Amino acid sequence: MSSLPDTAIPVPTGGPVPAAVPSIADPRMAQLIGKDSHLPAVPPEARTPEALRQRFALPPQWAPEVVREKRFSDRQPTDAAVLVPIVLRPEPTVLLTERTAHLSTHSGQVAFPGGKRDPEDASAQATALREAHEEVGLAASDVQVLGTLPIYITGTAFLITPVVALVDPRAHLNPNPYEVADVFEVPLAFLLDPANHERHSMVWNGVPREWFAMPYQDGDRQRYIWGATAGMLRNLYRFLSA
Repeated sequence: MSSLPDTAIPVPTGGPVPAAVPSIADPRMAQLIGKDSHLPAVPPEARTPEALRQRFALPPQWAPEVVREKRFSDRQPTDAAVLVPIVLRPEPTVLLTERTAHLSTHSGQVAFPGGKRDPEDASAQATALREAHEEVGLAASDVQVLGTLPIYITGTAFLITPVVALVDPRAHLNPNPYEVADVFEVPLAFLLDPANHERHSMVWNGVPREWFAMPYQDGDRQRYIWGATAGMLRNLYRFLSA
């Protein structure tokens, strides 16, 4: 079992984060302490739409690897949700966003569409679908929700429910330019192969911390997936490989 539940540094996943929360230095400069190449990748037959539907319909006995980050904020716990959108291309992908550079916290970082639960949201699923529509213009009619993963608790006391869904590849997207600088896709096979799961460590604000990263080379650009986003993807790997 990883020590990450106590030490990971979060990446925001939508919704406002208090300006008082400090930012970490460039995570790419953190020490690489290992990769998990010894673990098996989720095989192709387990990544098909029908296999994914079946896994969520009849989930196995399993335990999430990354659950709780070491808290570094005294704010009250807040419910939130993100959409983990698996796009049904011939080789499925996961849709992710890059936050805009002008945001006061965690600018330019990779995240799932999502954010805080509003009082009118009936469920975590409702929050994830609403936020995905607000952030990237993804219509609920283009989404088939499969189910949820266990709540992920960030160091800033966001209690995030990851809502996993299949997305029609013909869906029209209209990103909100205030929040979203870019929308891109990463092959699901890449994210479900632990050979691509790096473990990093850094002393931050005097406290040793560790986290996962999944750097993806997208043409001439590196998409640096780390922190809470990578942690939730790691839990998806554990769920699908159980």
